[in-house]
Amino acid sequence: MITEISERSKQIFRQIVDAYVESGEPIGSRTIARRPGQHLSPATIRNVMADLEDAGLLYAPHTSAGRVPTELGLRLYVDGLLETGNLSEDDRAKIDSQCAGVGRRVEEVLGEAGGALSNLSRYAGLVLAPKTERPFKQVEFLALSPGRAMVVMVADNGLVENRVIDLPMGVDLSSLTEASNYLTARLTGRSLPEAKEIIEQEISAQRTELNSLTSKVVQAGIATMAGDLDREDGVLIVRGQAHLLDDVANLADLERIRGLFEVLEAKRTLLRLIEVVQAAQGVQIFIGAENQLFAMSGCSMVVAPFTASGEGSAPGARVVGAIGVIGPTRMNYARIIPMVDYTARVVSRLLGHANKELSR
Repeated sequence: MITEISERSKQIFRQIVDAYVESGEPIGSRTIARRPGQHLSPATIRNVMADLEDAGLLYAPHTSAGRVPTELGLRLYVDGLLETGNLSEDDRAKIDSQCAGVGRRVEEVLGEAGGALSNLSRYAGLVLAPKTERPFKQVEFLALSPGRAMVVMVADNGLVENRVIDLPMGVDLSSLTEASNYLTARLTGRSLPEAKEIIEQEISAQRTELNSLTSKVVQAGIATMAGDLDREDGVLIVRGQAHLLDDVANLADLERIRGLFEVLEAKRTLLRLIEVVQAAQGVQIFIGAENQLFAMSGCSMVVAPFTASGEGSAPGARVVGAIGVIGPTRMNYARIIPMVDYTARVVSRLLGHANKELSR
């Protein structure tokens, strides 16, 4: 449809959307006529706005009011008229700073990244990671202090997780090494439930060459992995929901936002979005009713995939989750899109770095 609109109409439509994003208020012809570089009369602009309304790109929320873009109009704006800029050095530094120094636990990295997006965008930051069902390729126990060790687990897609566990008295470094080798051998190429069943059977039937202390280390490790990684719904992290209330103007808006909060609590439904993100590359934009999750909330989501290989969303990189921003449909897409894209790349780089450090 955008190709069927005259160049003059495109320019006026872009200015209407830009002005709407800035103010959040319906835009009238006089507002556009006063914008810098605009030489058309209000009457001419009104005629163009009427044509855009007939095309379904604008609508009047109130009688004799200005016009606001429809969701169809916003989609055409994002796909055909939006000019995204580069993320500022200041914003890059803030994202890098907030994510820096985070431990190698995946949820710590993701939580900091979601918080960074929320703080910069002033909307809600959202992070999604699916249930860990992939085969593992490596498990390692690292001694921390007497009676404590860190169990580090690497899935075959490069995603790294670690947890601190308590050790039986008397466990030495050789026992930790033996437990690491045993678990890695049993887990390689298998999902966690498959490996857990095999290990429990072997230990129960005393078919292993492990001594009693090493067996206890193995059991503690597999129990931790089963409890933390075999999640029912995966990881859902939301930061800054309160920002979504900043633009609430009336009771109807408040009810829609409350409905969105309920949706955000429904992990199973929301995590399906990862399937859409995994099927595409780069930043994806969902506007209002285009996604059934946000149909009644008046919100949009800008989301990008991340990997654990340090390659961002490059072709061939295996996607392990998605990160993005939820905000009003009038969000500043030109600023949010590069912000989300950069943050996804930072997360990919951090997870990739953790994986490389472990493999040394």
